[in-house]
Amino acid sequence: MSQRANYLHEVGMLNRTPRSGFAFLGSGAQSVAEHIYRMMHVAFVLARMSRAPLDEARLMRLVMFHDLPEARTGDHNYVNRKYVTEDLELLLADGAREWCRGDEIVAAIREFESGATPEARLAKDADQLELLLVLKQHADLGKPNVADWIAPLLARLKTDAGKRLAAEILATRWDAWWFGDKNDAHWIQGKKRAHAPRRAAGKTRKRKKISAN
Repeated sequence: MSQRANYLHEVGMLNRTPRSGFAFLGSGAQSVAEHIYRMMHVAFVLARMSRAPLDEARLMRLVMFHDLPEARTGDHNYVNRKYVTEDLELLLADGAREWCRGDEIVAAIREFESGATPEARLAKDADQLELLLVLKQHADLGKPNVADWIAPLLARLKTDAGKRLAAEILATRWDAWWFGDKNDAHWIQGKKRAHAPRRAAGKTRKRKKISAN
C-alpha cells in the first residue's frame, strides 16, 4: 500500500465534498476543491497587494492544505459549527502519521488555523474573499439575501490588502471581464463562424503514398 497514492486519492475526495453553506444560499454549488483553486489565485493577487514582506510559497502552502481535513470531516458551515464539534487534534494526529509528508501538512494547517503569521492572516482573508466573489456574482444576478452574507464577511477581514481587494470586488460587476465594452463591434455583429473551403463536386482527396523504407 502506497502512502503517496493514498494521500492523492484522499485529496481527490475534495472534488466531491460540497461546501455546505450553498444549501442556505439557495442556489449554486461549489466543491471544496473548487474553492481552494480560486482561493490560490486570490492569495496570488493579495501577495502582490500586501505592503508587508511575506513568503509567497509559504502562503500558497497554507491555502493548498487549509481545507484538507474536510476530506475526512466534510464541510461544516457557521450554523453547523454551533452544534457539531470536530476532533481536529485527533484528525491532525492521524494525518501526521498517514499523509505523505504529514508533518509538513499538519504544520501548515495549524499555522493557518492560528492566524498568527502574516501569511496565515492573508490566507484567511483569501478564504473569505473567494466566498465574496461567489456572493458578488449572486448579487449581480439578483439574489435578494446576499447582502446579509456580505456584511459579516467583510467584518472578518483582517488585512489592509484584503479589505482593499474586497472593495474592488464589490465595485466590479462579476461578468465585466467577459462582457467588456457593450459597444464593441464583436457584440453588435456577432462572431462569424469560419467555414472550411468545399471541394469541387466529383473530386476526391488524393492519399499520400507512404514509403515502406
